[in-house]
Amino acid sequence: MSKSSARISSIRKETVSVHDLAPLCALSSAEPHTDTVAGVTLTENPGHAFVSVAARLGQESACAERLGTLLGANAPGVEAWVRLDPMSAFWMAPDQWMVSAPFSTHEDLATHLTDHFGTTASITEQTDAWVCFDMQGGGVEQVMQLCANIDIETMPVGSATRSVIHYMGVYVLRSAPDALTVLGGRSSAGSLHHALLTAMKSAL
Repeated sequence: MSKSSARISSIRKETVSVHDLAPLCALSSAEPHTDTVAGVTLTENPGHAFVSVAARLGQESACAERLGTLLGANAPGVEAWVRLDPMSAFWMAPDQWMVSAPFSTHEDLATHLTDHFGTTASITEQTDAWVCFDMQGGGVEQVMQLCANIDIETMPVGSATRSVIHYMGVYVLRSAPDALTVLGGRSSAGSLHHALLTAMKSAL
């Protein structure tokens, strides 16, 4: 074979960059954001894993029973929130619940619940869909009176209700007489934080 007819082989070499990625909180910081106004503290809480559970048609009773087994208590009814260790759940709609657990120990919560519920429910990973704000202090009721259309004064500890804050759909969970949690869409985290903080500054 002559030199002119010899096969020439070339291997293209590329530089591959490996990035060290670090997760950010919903408000785009490495650490959770905290604000305090007149003794009321608003804290971004990224420490929960969230999974929604929706009973399949004809499996409503079986699904509720398996949820009760998971929690070690009856499945929460309308506007109820069952808080246990490590699992908690609140009622979202008929035969639908949101289940949560510490993210540090239950990052794979959706997989665990899929195995637990089997064919009785549809399981959806929700962790990155929501932002969680904890509000605590003696003035939480005044703040919520200003920004949400709920009867916060009569809302008992261990209850959960759906509402709207500045046109954003939220869930409000009452964890103590002077504490509550607000869940909103992660894509609106900045707007929700601004609305809550503005209400705190106005009400307190």
